[in-house]
Amino acid sequence: MSAPMTGTDHLSHIEHVILVLSGKGGVGKSTVATQIALGLKHAGKKVGLLDLDLCGPSIPRMFNLENQDIHQCPEGWLPVFVDKDQHLSVMSIAFLLEDANDAIVWRGPKKTAMIKQFLSDVVWRDLEYLVIDTPPGTSDEHISVVESLKSYNPDGAVLVTTPQAVAVGDVRRELTFCKKTHIPVIGIIENMSGFVCPHCTECTNIFSKGGGEALAKQFHVPFLGCIPLDPKLTHCLEQGKNFLEAYSDTPTHKALDAVIERLIRIDRDLP
Repeated sequence: MSAPMTGTDHLSHIEHVILVLSGKGGVGKSTVATQIALGLKHAGKKVGLLDLDLCGPSIPRMFNLENQDIHQCPEGWLPVFVDKDQHLSVMSIAFLLEDANDAIVWRGPKKTAMIKQFLSDVVWRDLEYLVIDTPPGTSDEHISVVESLKSYNPDGAVLVTTPQAVAVGDVRRELTFCKKTHIPVIGIIENMSGFVCPHCTECTNIFSKGGGEALAKQFHVPFLGCIPLDPKLTHCLEQGKNFLEAYSDTPTHKALDAVIERLIRIDRDLP
C-alpha cells in the first residue's frame, strides 16, 4: 500500500492550500470540499483535492473515480485526474485499497505516517489550489496535518457546520483548535441550510437557520455563505456527476457560486 518516501518537495510550488474542517461527522464536509474544488476549477483555477479522511474516503465515489489505480513515477505518486484537461486531480486512500469495502483498522501512528506520506509524496505539479478534506474532529490526525503543512504557510481552514446548535457547538471547538494550532480561519460555511423542493425549487428551512453566520460574527471570522439541502446535488454526488455543470440555473448553484466568489476574494486578501 505504501510507496517509498522520495524526499521531493511537491507542496512548495502550490499557490494556495485550503483545509476543510468540521467539528463532527455528518455535516457534509466532503460534499462541500468537492464543490469547492469544482467551483475553483470552473473559475479557471487548476485544483487538486486530497482526501485525508482515511476511515471514510468518499471523495472518489463523488467523482465516479472508483476502481482507479494509482501510478508511480520517480518523484512519487501521481494523482487521478477528473477531467481530460487535467485541471482537477484527486488523491485518496481509496485508490490504494484492494477492495472498496475494506475497513482501515489502524492505530494512530500508522494513520499519521500515511497522512505525512500523502502530503509529501503526491506529485501535484503546477497547482493553483490544493483543497484538503480532513477527517471530522480535532484528533492527532489533524495535528499531523497542521504540523506537516506549517512550513508551507497554508491559507487556512474552511469550517463546515449545519444550522443546528449541536453542530455549531462542535464547530466552536474547531475554531478553538485552529487558534491553538495557529491555522487562519478563511471562513465558515453553513451546509444543509434549508431544503430545495425538487419540483418548484423553493427553499424551505426545515432545520433552524443562521447558526453558522452567528458563530462567524461571534468569533469575528468571515461567513462564506449557506448551501441548502438539494436532492439534485445528492443525486449527482451518488452518481459521480458534476452538479455545477448539470444544474446551472438552480438556487443551490447560485449559492455555491457565491461561496466560491467570497472564498477567492478573501483568499486574495490573506497575507
